[in-house]
Amino acid sequence: MAFTWGKNANLRLARFRGRHIKTRLCNGMLKVTLCHDPVDVKYRKPQHCSVEPRRYLVKMRMITFFMVGLTVHVVFFLSIFDIYFTSPLVHGMTPQSMQLAPPASRLVLIVADGLRADSLFTRLPNSSCRTPFLRTIIEESGTWGVSHTRVPTESRPGHVALIAGFYEDVSAIAKGWKENPVEFDSVFNESRNTWCWGSPDILPMFAKGATGDHVHTHTYPAEEEDFASTDASRLDSWVFTQVKSFFQAAHSNSTLKATLLEDKNIFFLHLLGIDTNGHAHRPMSQEYLDNIALVDTGVAEVVSLIEDFFGYDGRTAYVFTSDHGMTNWGSHGAGHPSETLTPLVVWGAGVNKAQRVTESQPYEDGYLKDWNLEHIRRADVNQADIAPLMASLLGLPIPVNSVGVIPLLYLNNSDRFKAESMYTNAIQVLEQFKMKMTQKKDTTLPFLFTPYQLLTESKQAEFTHRARILIQLEKYNDAISLCQSLVALSLEGLVYYHTYDRFFLGCSVVLGFLGWTSYVLLVILRTHASLVRYPNLAKQNPSQNLARFCVAVAVVITLFLIIQRSPLTYYIYCLLPVPVWYSVLKESGALSDLIQSAPSLPLWKCLGYFVLVAFGIELLVVSFFHRAMLTVGLAFLSVWPLLSGLFGKAKEAPWMQGRSKEKREKEEVQTMSSIDSYGQCEIVGKQVG
Repeated sequence: MAFTWGKNANLRLARFRGRHIKTRLCNGMLKVTLCHDPVDVKYRKPQHCSVEPRRYLVKMRMITFFMVGLTVHVVFFLSIFDIYFTSPLVHGMTPQSMQLAPPASRLVLIVADGLRADSLFTRLPNSSCRTPFLRTIIEESGTWGVSHTRVPTESRPGHVALIAGFYEDVSAIAKGWKENPVEFDSVFNESRNTWCWGSPDILPMFAKGATGDHVHTHTYPAEEEDFASTDASRLDSWVFTQVKSFFQAAHSNSTLKATLLEDKNIFFLHLLGIDTNGHAHRPMSQEYLDNIALVDTGVAEVVSLIEDFFGYDGRTAYVFTSDHGMTNWGSHGAGHPSETLTPLVVWGAGVNKAQRVTESQPYEDGYLKDWNLEHIRRADVNQADIAPLMASLLGLPIPVNSVGVIPLLYLNNSDRFKAESMYTNAIQVLEQFKMKMTQKKDTTLPFLFTPYQLLTESKQAEFTHRARILIQLEKYNDAISLCQSLVALSLEGLVYYHTYDRFFLGCSVVLGFLGWTSYVLLVILRTHASLVRYPNLAKQNPSQNLARFCVAVAVVITLFLIIQRSPLTYYIYCLLPVPVWYSVLKESGALSDLIQSAPSLPLWKCLGYFVLVAFGIELLVVSFFHRAMLTVGLAFLSVWPLLSGLFGKAKEAPWMQGRSKEKREKEEVQTMSSIDSYGQCEIVGKQVG
């Protein structure tokens, strides 16, 4: 619609899309007659022709748009943690312990931080070994294997898996893997006394999580952990020196000696030097390899000292392992085999001695040949299995949050002991399953609750009753198999209830994301696309029925979440799609314009843009597996301004800025003032006179 106004602000309207119209200005209202259809439009008489107020409004709307978009994307980002990385822990279970006498009175846990499995097991080129003491244990007096860790391969999650028996959620990274986001049970907590020596980053978290004051920590200053150090093996030397001093002092301290002679004690040595040297010099460096040799020598001396202190009573069990490995370039945290494969060597009281085998072992990774250990039985475990193993050796209750399974190949005891140990392990995992099921059942409407069908309450009772009967009938192998099946089902059920709300939350977030994406596309169409706008003067305001419907949906969702006692974040994820889709439907006029304008759009251009978008999406997917593919996408984006003509338009900017101020102001006066966003006539004003 073109029009002119004079100095007295009277309007003479000439045409609208080639059709004649009649107008008149009355009491500040512009009466528009189009095809004999009068429409009243609020209109303020222009006092001047400045575009500054409109610029300000556009700027404020743009700022608001970006702020809302930022908020929406922050919500989407935080939803990842609620959907995928919530804590797996439940509380309220009763600790389960076995009544039979344990084989060990004390246990020594030695963790060589950052030690790779191949770095320990591989022989030197001259067939000698840089760890002669541990190699002798592997070949003669102990049981060995590979402990398989999980991502993230960091120190805190690794130690939690080793000592507490569960895999911690990633949300602990927000506290630097040093603090407990959720308190948990551990073998240290269940022990009578635990003495720890090592890093101030690792030891305090187990002391804070323990009940009472029976976990004693001895750490060096945090300043000693220098990743730029020329040789960090001094950290391990400090630990060995402190342990030696501790036992030497116990000879003259009757109270301490009496405490040490009690059963169910644990000694924990955390050796950080190997990890620090690996970061500073890489795992193939001489510093890293020499540190491994130093650890082997230190372990041999500590074992000799402890055996001498306790009079070689044969009641001490030893566990040597690592929390994670390390890549060739000195990093860890991901899932490469060099990071997830760690050594495990166990010997002493209640542990099987090395067993020679002649047939091939069920491992196809090729490591047995590389390590020259084909003739010694290998017993691999998951990292969380080490916690129930230590509890079984000491006769401690298995940590209530443990998801580990006792590796029976390590135990040197009677079949009854193994069966009772597995039964205790099964009941301990089943208790977690029952607590998880109860929590989910209490927060779900009865007609919406779907139990885990493979382990209903009746099947739980049947499993436990049959296992108890088989043990009483001395059918220990059958009882062990049944208990292992119960553990497997309980673990699957834990995952089922832990991810019970994942589909519901995922759908809510996806619905909100699709709504926001649709709204952004509509805004782009409204502000930048050259669409022919088809007027619909009958609808001047958003539908009130749509607003009422959206409010009703929000009320229903809120009541549903209140009844289910859902967390506060659930309200955000579930209610966010409502206003987003309201905005989408309110701006649907742009979509109607696009559909009606589709026949006039060049087909080749639409097809070309579709191919480009599909190619970009596929490139992003491939880049998850091949990072180098991102280079292709970035190279294409770098030449996009040339291909699309944006570069040429940008070159005109200085000329645009060089125009006279008067000419620019005169052209800026030609403003667009929409009566409404879509479906209504556009008024173009031009100053005259």
